[in-house]
Amino acid sequence: MSKIVVVNGPNLNLLGKREPEIYGTRSLADLNDMLRARAAELRVQVSLFQSNSEGEIIDFLQKEAPGSAGVIINPGAFSHYSLALYDCLQALALPVVEVHLSNIHAREKFRSKSVTARAARGVITGLGFDGYKLALEYLTEQGGKH
Repeated sequence: MSKIVVVNGPNLNLLGKREPEIYGTRSLADLNDMLRARAAELRVQVSLFQSNSEGEIIDFLQKEAPGSAGVIINPGAFSHYSLALYDCLQALALPVVEVHLSNIHAREKFRSKSVTARAARGVITGLGFDGYKLALEYLTEQGGKH
């Protein structure tokens, strides 16, 4: 059974509480439950992780991503400036899909630039939880093809 690694960055642990008019009222636990259910339907495993620490995210990716079929990542604010995370994603040499719950291009100007997106096969922005589901389906269909 193939595995997809799902990483959520800073403040995503506050889903459902933080700016619900932007991010919705569902929690990170709700997102993880949805991903587990969809993964079971697709017959893939998901390895789920959230951290507010850049180093912890990089350590997790270096440990868990090799051998997986790909990575779904919502880097949160790290997407706008983390060259270290970009380097990590590049070094994995795996398909990566970057996901943002809100449309980063319709928000503050600084949010529209993602340095980590250059390491991704694709970026899904503004589709809420459905963006994660689409990324999971895409990576499952790719079957680890690079």
